[in-house]
Amino acid sequence: MSEEQYPVAPAAPPISHGRAQSIATLMLGAIGVVYGDIGTSPLYAFKECFSGTHPLPADAEHVLGVLSLVFWSVTIVVSFKYTMLMMRADHLGQGGSLALLALVEVITRKTWLAPVVTVLGIFAAALFYGDSMITPAISVLSAVEGLEVALPGVERFIIPITVAILVFLFMIQASGTARIARFFAPVIVVWFIVLAVIGAVNIAQAPGVVAALNPIYAVRFFVNDGMYAFLALGSVVLALTGAEALYADMSHFGCKPIRRAWFMFVGPSLIINYFGQGALLLNNPAAAANPFFEMAPQWGALPMVGLAACATVIASQAVISGAFSVTRQAMQLGFLPRMSTIHTSATEEGQIYIPFVNWTLMVSVLVLVLGFQSSTKLAAAYGVAVTGTMMIDTLLLAFVIFMLWRWSLWQGILVVSVLLLVDLAFFAANITKIANGGWFPLAIGVAAFIFLVTWKKGRALLAARLHEEAMPVETFLNSLGKSVTRVAGTAIFMTGGADGVPHALLHNMKHNKVLHERVIFLTVVTDGIPHVDASARIMLQHLGRRFYRVILRFGYLDDTDVPAALKLAQPLGLELNEMDTSYFLGRETLISSARPGMAVWREGLFAWMSRSATSAMVFFKLPVNRVVELGTQVEI
Repeated sequence: MSEEQYPVAPAAPPISHGRAQSIATLMLGAIGVVYGDIGTSPLYAFKECFSGTHPLPADAEHVLGVLSLVFWSVTIVVSFKYTMLMMRADHLGQGGSLALLALVEVITRKTWLAPVVTVLGIFAAALFYGDSMITPAISVLSAVEGLEVALPGVERFIIPITVAILVFLFMIQASGTARIARFFAPVIVVWFIVLAVIGAVNIAQAPGVVAALNPIYAVRFFVNDGMYAFLALGSVVLALTGAEALYADMSHFGCKPIRRAWFMFVGPSLIINYFGQGALLLNNPAAAANPFFEMAPQWGALPMVGLAACATVIASQAVISGAFSVTRQAMQLGFLPRMSTIHTSATEEGQIYIPFVNWTLMVSVLVLVLGFQSSTKLAAAYGVAVTGTMMIDTLLLAFVIFMLWRWSLWQGILVVSVLLLVDLAFFAANITKIANGGWFPLAIGVAAFIFLVTWKKGRALLAARLHEEAMPVETFLNSLGKSVTRVAGTAIFMTGGADGVPHALLHNMKHNKVLHERVIFLTVVTDGIPHVDASARIMLQHLGRRFYRVILRFGYLDDTDVPAALKLAQPLGLELNEMDTSYFLGRETLISSARPGMAVWREGLFAWMSRSATSAMVFFKLPVNRVVELGTQVEI
């Protein structure tokens, strides 16, 4: 049998942002997209310390203690950990839990640490779904609650207005964010300017509040009120929500613009506002019920509610888009079944819409709003998923520090110990919220984790079962007699394995007793990198007797358009005519069995997920009128 391997060019390096966009332009975009979530935290974070589940007295000692905790938490977690360290741990320019997992898997491959790393990374991604449900609910609800200050007596309209805003937000997702994205940055820039201005005005009325910059006030808070200070961490952590967005969205704008935007504009605006709220409480402890809106002058209360509502919608949009991106990465990396994915922009590949994720998020968010009824009750449930993700990020970062960056032992231990101590303190404080609603995002995270690992394991078992029954290609070709009827055209049999004869071909031979003039075994592989260059997209192997094996490689952020990718085979001598090409797909009916593999209930779950998956025809963008599906039963 003749066999020919065509050379494949190496993948191109990641595309940089280049000089086409200035640092200032990228900074502006980063402010609008990256910082919406953490930028809306002043609406509820400081308030919850003094009027939440474990309220503190609004006296000078506690106000300065909380402010000191907020300042140093933001400094250590956001400024140092995420902005300075995590953004260095990129995977070919990409950030986020799954990108970090892909990076760490490379450096721990073939070691006993590999499965531990995989579990940590998957669980961090799973916890993100719990966060993506609660963030829109608490953000929009806390903004609308400002009407209680601006227009007393309208309390009964708060929930309906919040529901209407959220429904509108999810309804417009199908049209994409391209049209409204241009308004994001200006609105958020105005938001941060207003945060700084009203904060500075209040600081001027009680300048002694700046003493809280001294960490001694945070230490004294723990020494004098150990348990209350510990419980306060559950509210202080709300000032850090959205910090992971700095890392997750780094590929869109680059490290420098995001860092500069934080240190030069966003970070100072947030700290000034928090200290302004503290200054207000030093002068007027009764304002603890809603210090953010009480800071604004009476004439500006209603405009502040409107601006806050716009800012929270933008922050929620960023989280929803993040859920789409994480889901797409999970599908491409084999952790979730195929789902219908719609590209909402002709120029920006990252702008996608996944209907199932969108409507599931909407229902979950509305359930949270209607179930908890107030931002204070939601805050009691918020933080478990966020702090869990932060802690896992630190653990994965430790692998990078010691195994990739190869820091000295004492430097690595010092940095990792400090970060883990902070993360563990926040996580432990938020564990106390589980009984008050914190179980919800945690339950969502656990459920998502089960789905992710079940699908991954189930696909591996299915591939193994199919491989057991596969016929070697050479055996198959040698068994073909001259009497086999070959019809005109090209048949493409899609198969998950890069060896053996696809089951769909054997079934076609059994029932139709014909072969096409040209037969292609096609395998789609998703590499653990964001993008695969077009020059490395396709590998072609001639198997003899006009049989070919084609392997298409995609990155986990690439669009899996198979017909478009197959056009790259023309320079390699394989030209396809769409009108005489048929795609044959195998559809496996999964049967749960007592064979070793997974628990029976997980096998049932995997079978249900497989039945619910979007058709390969839709996912791979195959022409509708050129697809043939052949079914088979497989025991797992």
